[in-house]
Amino acid sequence: MLPENPMLAKLQNSVKAGEKLAMLTCYDATFAKLMELAGVDILLVGDSLGMVLQGAENTLNVSMHHMTYHTKMVKNGAQNTVIMADMPIGSYEQDNEAAYKNALWLIKSGAHIVKFEGGGKRVETARYLVERGIPVCAHLGFTPQSVNQLGGYKIQGKTEESASQILSDAKAMSEAGVSFVLLEMVPAVLAKKITESINVPTIGIGAGVDCSGQVLVLQDLLGIYTGAASKSLVDFKSPRFVKNFLAESAVNGKASIQAAVTAYVQAVKEKTFPAAEHSY
Repeated sequence: MLPENPMLAKLQNSVKAGEKLAMLTCYDATFAKLMELAGVDILLVGDSLGMVLQGAENTLNVSMHHMTYHTKMVKNGAQNTVIMADMPIGSYEQDNEAAYKNALWLIKSGAHIVKFEGGGKRVETARYLVERGIPVCAHLGFTPQSVNQLGGYKIQGKTEESASQILSDAKAMSEAGVSFVLLEMVPAVLAKKITESINVPTIGIGAGVDCSGQVLVLQDLLGIYTGAASKSLVDFKSPRFVKNFLAESAVNGKASIQAAVTAYVQAVKEKTFPAAEHSY
C-alpha cells in the first residue's frame, strides 16, 4: 500500500475553498520547471505526446516506455507540483493486475497520480488501483484512445442517453475513490451537472467553465501545433476549446512562453477561460 500524497489532498481542499485548478500537459524538465514557476497546479504527462512530439495522427502508438521516460523528465524539472501520467492504450485493459503493475511503474517514475480512459468496466479497474494506494483520474467523454470506435474527434454526451451514461460513469468513478474526473468535449451543461453531482473535482477540456479546473495541451496553448507531421498545414483546424495564449501575450506586450503560461493560469483562476466560444 502506497502512502497518501499530501499534494493531492491540498488540491482537493483548494477546490472545496472555491479555487479553480490549472493543468497543462508537460513532457520534459525545462517546461516542467517553467510551469512550476508559473503556478500550474497539475502537470499532465499526456499520451498526447504521440501527436505533439512524435507527429502521429493519434495517441495509439504511445507505449509505457514512452510514458515512463517522459514522466521521469518532468519529475526532474518539477519537484513541488502534482504530476499526472496517462496510462497508454494496452496498459490497463487486459486485467486489473496488469493495470496495477503499469500504474505502479508510472508512480515509481515520478507520477503522483495516473489517468486512464473510459467508464463501465473501467470503474472496477479504478477501484482496484485505489484500494492498493494508486491515485486515479478517470477520463470520460471523448476518449482519444477510442478515436476509431467513436468515428473521429466528436463531441460526446449530446444525446440524452449518452449524457446519462457519462453522468452515471462519473458517479461510479467518484464512488470508486478516484481523485479527479477529467471531462473532454462534452456539453458545458452536462459538465456542470456532473461537477455538482460528484464528490471529487472535475477537470475540463472543451467542457465549459463550470468544471473544477481546466487542462490544455501545451502546444495548443502556444499555438504551435498544426496537426500530424504527414498532414498539410492547410488541412489543420484547431479545436474549438483551444486558445492561443502566446498570441494574446504578444498583444499585451509580454510575448514570451512564460507570460503565456502565466496568463493561462490566471485566466483559469479568474474563470475567464474557457469563455462561451471555447465550449460546446
